[in-house]
Amino acid sequence: MKNLHFKDYFWNTDLTCTGGYDAIIQYLNDGRRTCKEVEEFMKARASIEERYAKDLLGLSKKVCGHNEMNTLKRSLDVFKLQTEHVSLSHLQLAQSMREEAKKLEDFREKQKEARKKIEQQMDVFHKQKCSQFKKTMDSKKTYEQKCRDKEEADQNVNRNTNTNNTKHIEKLFSKAQQAKQNAEEADRLYHQNVTTVGKVRDEWMKEHVKACEMFEKQAMERINVLRNTVWTHLNQLSQQCVNSDELYEEVRKSLEQCDVQEDIEHFVNLRRTGDKPPAPVLYENFYSGQRSLTGAPPCSAPTRLPPPITRRGPLPDPTPTSDTIYSTVQDAGYSVIQY
Repeated sequence: MKNLHFKDYFWNTDLTCTGGYDAIIQYLNDGRRTCKEVEEFMKARASIEERYAKDLLGLSKKVCGHNEMNTLKRSLDVFKLQTEHVSLSHLQLAQSMREEAKKLEDFREKQKEARKKIEQQMDVFHKQKCSQFKKTMDSKKTYEQKCRDKEEADQNVNRNTNTNNTKHIEKLFSKAQQAKQNAEEADRLYHQNVTTVGKVRDEWMKEHVKACEMFEKQAMERINVLRNTVWTHLNQLSQQCVNSDELYEEVRKSLEQCDVQEDIEHFVNLRRTGDKPPAPVLYENFYSGQRSLTGAPPCSAPTRLPPPITRRGPLPDPTPTSDTIYSTVQDAGYSVIQY
C-alpha cells in the first residue's frame, strides 16, 4: 500500500487559498496540545505518587507491635521497614515521572521553535503570492480594458473612413494609435505580472513541499515520542509493582519464620512466675481449735479474703460447769469471725 504524505494531499486549486496548509497547522497545534496534556497528566501522577509516598512513609513510622516479642516482633519490624522502602520507591517513581515529563516539555518546545521559523517563512510566501496574484489580476483587468478601448478606437476609425473631415479622421486615428500603445503596454505589464506570479508560485510550491515534509517529520516524531513516553510511563508503573512485590516478599519470608509455638514458649520462658498453683483454702472452725497447716504461705502483700461460703457445724452447747460464758445467736448467718 502506498504511503500517504502531506506534500501530496494538501493543495488547493485556488492559488490564494491556504486551506491545505491551514489544515496541517491545525493538526500540528492539536498535537502540541496533546503533548501538553500528557505532560500535565504525568506531572499530576507524579504529585499523587509523591503524596502517597509521604503518607506511606509517615505510616511506616507509627507504632506497630511495640509490645510484641520474638519471631512475630521481628516480622512486624520487617513489615514496617519494607513499608518504608515501598514509600521510598514511590518517591523515586515520582521523580522519574517528573523527569519524563520534563523531557516531553523540552521536546514540545523544541518542535515549537522549529515550526515557528517555517511558519514565518511560509507566511511571507503566502503574502507575496496573494499580493502578486492580486497585482496580476488587476493588470489583467487593465489589459482587457485597454484592449476593448483599442478595438473601440479602431472601430471608430473604420466607421469614419469615408468622411471628408480630415481633422476628425486624424483625431480618431491618433486615439486609435494611443489606444494601441496603451493596450500593448498593458499587455506587456500583464505578461510581466503573469511571469512574476508564476515564479512566486513555483517558489511557494517548493517551500510548501519543504514545509509539508518538515511538518510531517515533526508529526511522526511527536507520535513516536508520545508513544514511547506513555510506554516508559507504564514500564515505570509496572516496575514499581515489581519493586513493591519484592519488598513485600521480604515481609512474607519473615512471616514464614514466625513460629506460633516458639513465640508462646518464648513468652513462657521470659515471664514465667512459677509452676505450682496455690493450695486450696480450707475452712477453719474457730471453735475447733484446729488450724490448717497446709495453707499457702502469705504473699509479700497479703490480702485477707472472706472465708468460703460453707455450711458450718452447730455451736457447742454451754454447760453450767464451764467458766466460759457463750452467747447464743439465733441468726444462722451470724459469724463470730471479725474482719
